[in-house]
Amino acid sequence: MKKDILLIAGILAAAVCSGLLLEGYRRSTTREPVAVVTVNGGEYGRYPLDQNREERIELPDGSYNIMVIEDGTVDVSDASCPDRICVNHKKISKRNESIICLPNRVVVQIENGEDAGLDAVVN
Repeated sequence: MKKDILLIAGILAAAVCSGLLLEGYRRSTTREPVAVVTVNGGEYGRYPLDQNREERIELPDGSYNIMVIEDGTVDVSDASCPDRICVNHKKISKRNESIICLPNRVVVQIENGEDAGLDAVVN
């Protein structure tokens, strides 16, 4: 009886320690998410997702993209490109998600933060 109680107490202590270690690891590896904007392959700017803002991304030829960060999500609300695929893209908020404007060569990608999960499964 006494050995059973010690065994159960040991298992519970190991479970609590494992949970605390996993939580500590998760917090240390999950930094605050940021939207990284690149133009023509070069970094244009980094914008934290915890600060609501609107940023006009100006290009040398006069074209532009307007990026909106609101409530932890990023959206391209307007662009000077002819096809406007980037404007019709869904809002992004998770690590490695991106919005790409090919005509303007603008990429908005999320770094850090929550994992986006599986994108596709191939057999």
